[in-house]
Formats: sequence, structure tokens, C-alpha cells
Amino acid sequence: MASFQAVKKSINLPPTVRTLPSGIPSAPRLNLGSRAPSGGHDHGHGATGPRSDVPTRFTGVTRSSGIGLVSKTFAVAAPPPTTYFQPRLLHTSAVVKDTPEVPDFTPYRPESDSTNRALSYFMVGSMGVLSASVAKSAITGFLESMAASADVLALAKTEVELANIPEGKNVIIKWRGKPVFIRHRTADEVEEARSVNWKKFRDPQSDEDRVKRPEWLVMLGVCTHLGCVPIGESGDYGGWFCPCHGSHYDISGRARKGPAPLNLEIPPYDFNDAEGKLVVG
Repeated sequence: MASFQAVKKSINLPPTVRTLPSGIPSAPRLNLGSRAPSGGHDHGHGATGPRSDVPTRFTGVTRSSGIGLVSKTFAVAAPPPTTYFQPRLLHTSAVVKDTPEVPDFTPYRPESDSTNRALSYFMVGSMGVLSASVAKSAITGFLESMAASADVLALAKTEVELANIPEGKNVIIKWRGKPVFIRHRTADEVEEARSVNWKKFRDPQSDEDRVKRPEWLVMLGVCTHLGCVPIGESGDYGGWFCPCHGSHYDISGRARKGPAPLNLEIPPYDFNDAEGKLVVG
């Protein structure tokens, strides 16, 4: 019987140097979809075969034909990436702790309730007295700040020596920015002022109501019409005359003629007999 023996021949293929337009070397007979067998150098990637965590970019088929081994490779579109998330849960349960022990305040408590009550009353009373004192000081300081100053008080009163005014003469002084007429009247002038029928005057007022002493007449030198200053010892009645609008006042300062509606005003004044002075204000 004839026997056959297989003859092995080795064929060296020239290397492929042609590249694709993308820059990848052209290897038509290389199956990129296959994976190298496990040889201990897989670095822990598991069993052989394509990786499940990396999408396949290329796939191909290999078949044998009459002319040799034919391989075709197809590009596969990568699937959209998958987002993996893991919800984090907040633990709301409080840690159970042991109930703390309540400290003992017995050494700090008073021996008697009456002692503690007396101390409380004393503190309350002391604070009340202190508060009242502070309130009084504050109110007193506030009222003092509203009072007139020393220069204003100095102008509030004016003193005049009565001995310097002869009988039948007038003196004009300044008080609070206004002129004041002081007339030392004679006995005839007093008799004339009191003999007229004052009830028929425009502003009825007796001479007794306008003076404190018959011989001394004190009044503001401001016309009651428009605030002018009348002229003394003139006019139709021998008293004062306002040349601005023609108002006439008699020897008692009462309006007798002209547009003046009221008598001349009488300021507050008093006599200082000990020093012989007239104090206006």
C-alpha cells in the first residue's frame, strides 16, 4: 500500500505598508474584532474576548474562498455614553444618647425662703430709688436748659433812679428792645387826667387803673395803631402825639383822637422804696 507524507512549507509575506486615508495602516487580513488569548498579561481585564466596558469601533468577518482568505472590516458607530449615578441618602436618625445627670444645687439654695425674699425686696427697692433719682436729675437738667439765660434775665428788668427825674419831665428807657415812657406828673396833670369823663373814650379806662402812684406814669412808648413811637408833651391833649398817622394821647396815655384803637400799654413795674428806684419788668 502506498503511503502519503505531508510536506510543510513556510511562506514569508511581504509587510503591508499601505495606509488608509484616516492614517491607520491597511491590514485587510487582520481581524480587529478578535482578542488575544489570555496569557497572564491581561492586567485583570477578565476572560478573553472583546471588552464589555468599551464599545466596539470596528467589526469584521472572515471567510475562505477559492482564491484564499478574505476579510472585511466595518466601522460601527459608538453608542451614546451611559451615565451611572448612585443616590446618596441622608441619615436623619439622631444618635441616642444617655440622659445627662441633673446637677445638685442644694449647696447653693438658701436655708430659708424669708431670707431670699428680703434680699429680693431690698434689691427692688434700691433700684426704684436709684431710677427715681436719675429721672429727677434728667428732668431738672432738661427744664434748666429751657430756662432763660443770664443775659436774657439781665434784660428782663430795668432799674431807674426816681430822684433823677424832675417833676413835669419825661424819661425814655429801653426795656426788652422797646421804649418805655416814665412821666413824673404834676398835681395839675393828675387832676386833669382824673377830671374827664373817661367812660366815653374809645378805650375806656380810668387813670386810677393805669398808675400805681398818681405822680408816676409808666407805659410803653409804642403807638397802638402801627407801632410808631409817639412824641411826648405834644398833641391836642398835652400828652403824646404820633406824627405818622395823627394819633393823640392825653396825659394818662389814653387814646383820644386819631386812628389809634387802644390806649398805650402799661408794662409790669414796681417801686423799690429802700433804694428809691423804679424797677420795670
